[in-house]
Amino acid sequence: MRARRENLFHLIEPFLSRVEHPSRYLDHEWGACEEQEGPFHLCMVYADVYEVGQPNLGVAILYNAVNAQPDMSCERCYLPWRDMAALMRERGVPLLSLEGSAPLASFDAIGFTLAHELIATNVLETLDLAGIALTSAERDEDDPIILAGGPSAWNCEPLAPALDAVLLGDGEESIVEACACIRDARAQGVPRAEVLRRLARVPGTYVPSLYDVAVDDTTTRWGRAVPRAGEDVPEVVRKRCLQDFAGTPAIAQRIVPYMGIVQDRLSLEVLRGCARGCRFCQAGMTYRPVRERPAEQVVSCGVEGLLASGQNEISLTSLSTTDHSQCEEILVGMNEELAGRGIRVSIPSQRLDSFGVDMAAAVAGGKRGGLTFAPEAGSQRLRDVINKNVTEDDLERAARNAFAQGWRRMKLYFMIGLPTETDEDVVGIARMAERVLEIGREVVGRGPKSGVSVSISVAVLVPKAYTPFQWVGQLDPDEVRRRQQLLLHEVRDRAIRVSYHDADVSLVEGALSKMGRAGFPLVRRAWELGCSFDAWTSEFRFDLWERAALECGLDLADVACEEFPLSAALPWDHTSPGVAKGYLQREWLRAVEGVTTPDCTRESCTGCGVCPALGVGNVIQGVRS
Repeated sequence: MRARRENLFHLIEPFLSRVEHPSRYLDHEWGACEEQEGPFHLCMVYADVYEVGQPNLGVAILYNAVNAQPDMSCERCYLPWRDMAALMRERGVPLLSLEGSAPLASFDAIGFTLAHELIATNVLETLDLAGIALTSAERDEDDPIILAGGPSAWNCEPLAPALDAVLLGDGEESIVEACACIRDARAQGVPRAEVLRRLARVPGTYVPSLYDVAVDDTTTRWGRAVPRAGEDVPEVVRKRCLQDFAGTPAIAQRIVPYMGIVQDRLSLEVLRGCARGCRFCQAGMTYRPVRERPAEQVVSCGVEGLLASGQNEISLTSLSTTDHSQCEEILVGMNEELAGRGIRVSIPSQRLDSFGVDMAAAVAGGKRGGLTFAPEAGSQRLRDVINKNVTEDDLERAARNAFAQGWRRMKLYFMIGLPTETDEDVVGIARMAERVLEIGREVVGRGPKSGVSVSISVAVLVPKAYTPFQWVGQLDPDEVRRRQQLLLHEVRDRAIRVSYHDADVSLVEGALSKMGRAGFPLVRRAWELGCSFDAWTSEFRFDLWERAALECGLDLADVACEEFPLSAALPWDHTSPGVAKGYLQREWLRAVEGVTTPDCTRESCTGCGVCPALGVGNVIQGVRS
């Protein structure tokens, strides 16, 4: 029997004086939806602490979409930190929603955002704290339907047994349709199994329990999900794609938090999708096509959102904001509207080849913090392999423009472990950072008072599903560490700071990215041993992941570093973002040859297959130069 929906805040209130950051658990923030009558109740969960999950744009979009419906309500939930979780387990208090302090088990449906692979153990921790069975097969008739979506849904197989349904692609419409399907089925009293069958008929919805895993000589060792005998479900579930992006609300984040959060600013999604075609980038393939908001909408909604929220910074977010055909117009308009108010307009990362003098002036506005660029590789040869389509001249010009416009701190993102990478490419990262630093000193002046500094952040390539690199093996962790040390040795100037990702964390992420459904026992055993908050450096326990893998008969390095044949059926081939597999295979072959592929929003169609497969197209407001 489903738990009663009642406000149980009084059960956790005594804990607030005993836990770190009690404001994580307080409701009634400014801008939250107070009317939670239903009759259908969804709880959106970001399975990490409040300050990490609260700014998530995906959760905000779906929260607003459901609450806009007259007969549905949506609340939020974030994973309690270890101190609160221990007290809740000790006193037998279930996990509660934020707005109404209702038990999660009392909701009709729960929606998880799979923001990254390392969130997997947190999903199990959330279900356990809520008193909900960890797998779909173990759940009772009255248990909530467990939904999931988000960036890491493209290989959800290692978590699939825990999920009732996965919504692929843009969620604004599909979340409402899925909730309506559950509501109507429950109202008719149909069994849980039939509810899931009906969900599978909602376009873009993958129901794992209706698929078996077939392993044969055409697959990798992880097999491929195929429709279960007798089930009327598609062999390939294609994503949902919102064509009228400009018709959606520009400002999704309307809730003002009580505490400092990781991205404490107003976010405005100015465009969705990217056609640059970077071969390592999963988002660039899975969010296609490109859809821009008109400049006037961005400016007017941005100013309105700032006045309503009281924020002093607005971030114009997307996969590549400076690619917006009206980016300069947006920045100039925003700066004019906000002049004299002490508000900063920021862009998460700038494209090197679009950051000219005019763009530098437009981005600057009234305040200048640090500026971020992503060359990704230390040599032109390797940038061609990954199809970055930027040159050292682009970097030097962008750096000179930035320093001339008043910036003093510059951050550069790179990766190691890219296919065909050599030591020379790694050393090239250090040389590039030194060149940017030298440009800063030429423009600004030398000496400590100039304030010129460069920082470089180096990630490890984790090959992801639906990219041209999905077939390659990840770099062995010992070799990762050797190349990291080589880079550190080559950086000789103290004004250059180097940070890099932990090789063991990247290894676990890589293993979870490669595995099929047979990887679920590993995730479950790691959680049972105490793994959670794996994305937190202070909480990650590689020893426990190694132990879990050993007990499951797996070797993490063997899994992550495995190469897949180009002809093999892959563990995620039963889902599709619309990008043709043949296109990805061609892109891999072009990568090996060092041949680049142009951006279809600037040149002709490159044949990725998204537009004809999904019946959509790029929506460009102006002309992309």
